[in-house]
Amino acid sequence: MKTILRFGKSSIVLLVHKSATQEQLNSITSAWLKKCISKNYISLFVALLLAVITHAQTDTLHYADEKHFKNVRQLTNGGDNAEAYWSFDNSRIIFQRTNPKEAVLCDRMFIGKLPVDANDMFTYKQVSSGKGRTTCGFFLHDGKHVLYASTYLGGDSCPPLPDRSKYNNRYLWPIYESFDIFLSDTSGNIEKRLTKTNGYDAEGTLSPDGKKMIFTSTRNGDLDLYVMDLKSKKVKQITNELGYDGGAWFSPDGTKIVWRASRPQTDSARADYKDLLSKGLVAPTQMEVFIANADGSNAKQITHLGNANWAPNFTPDGKQIIFCSNHEYKRGFPFNMYLINLDGSGLEKISRDKGFDAFPMFSYDGKRIMFSSNRNNGGGHDTNLFVADWVEAPNP
Repeated sequence: MKTILRFGKSSIVLLVHKSATQEQLNSITSAWLKKCISKNYISLFVALLLAVITHAQTDTLHYADEKHFKNVRQLTNGGDNAEAYWSFDNSRIIFQRTNPKEAVLCDRMFIGKLPVDANDMFTYKQVSSGKGRTTCGFFLHDGKHVLYASTYLGGDSCPPLPDRSKYNNRYLWPIYESFDIFLSDTSGNIEKRLTKTNGYDAEGTLSPDGKKMIFTSTRNGDLDLYVMDLKSKKVKQITNELGYDGGAWFSPDGTKIVWRASRPQTDSARADYKDLLSKGLVAPTQMEVFIANADGSNAKQITHLGNANWAPNFTPDGKQIIFCSNHEYKRGFPFNMYLINLDGSGLEKISRDKGFDAFPMFSYDGKRIMFSSNRNNGGGHDTNLFVADWVEAPNP
């Protein structure tokens, strides 16, 4: 970070690393203070220095209250990088990335090899074609194949984003009918089309044994969860209430599932949901976290927080849920990550960025956590990938 402090005709250039500590900043500036241009400028210098310190402290990799994180490392630098999910051997991740500066105009799927030590670089390659939009990648057990959803059969170009001006500038997600789920090898060769019904099919994840895929589909006219046996290709619908059911995950032992869901409660809310869905849209601003048995039975809502509670996943021991939420903020931003017990008790805030923390996934050995965040982006809008050691029971 280069900061220029100007005093009349004179100027001081401070080259400060984004993660510089206050002690480092004090050391840098003390030398300049000894040569201070004029006593008349000291108060101005101090005020500007405090602004530099504040920026350096807020634009950080790791906030002081994030006690569950240790050895946080940023993997990407620039663009929008999200939904990074581990391979079963914990050596790689698959994630979606958009970066117009690199001519990646809408989400494409990438595979990256995790650094083995502090000196190792994070390297990644595009695995999806340059056609359409992709989302929700996941490794198969063999490490040689991945699945992801793509719109490429609907056209080569990126599908258009919704014109929010037609809907009072509401925040909306597009539910593209051309999304289907495909099986690809890790070199990018599509081997199978796993879903072939009309409408949206996406958001697929696998059971711990790799035999079943849970995904979201509009094949019945609503956004519901389905489970596919990957060997027989038999599909079973496991949710049936009106509303958006999506982003589902199996528990580490495969006996339960967790997902996000909207449940419009009034006639006007239900009419609005149906109208948007008929136009291939959904408003994801009112969602809560649900759990159930793996077959969809005994479904329970475990958050009652209001606003958007989403991107849930299980902790490595299966006893808690980690999820993303903006419930603390009336304006709907920022989003942070939280822990909660399966019965809805024990809510704990675990991330502290002032922008966006989401899409958590633990490594299969339970030692590390992957997530996406706006942190440490120089005050811009980039969303990057971060990995950290997971501290199970941090000191108070």
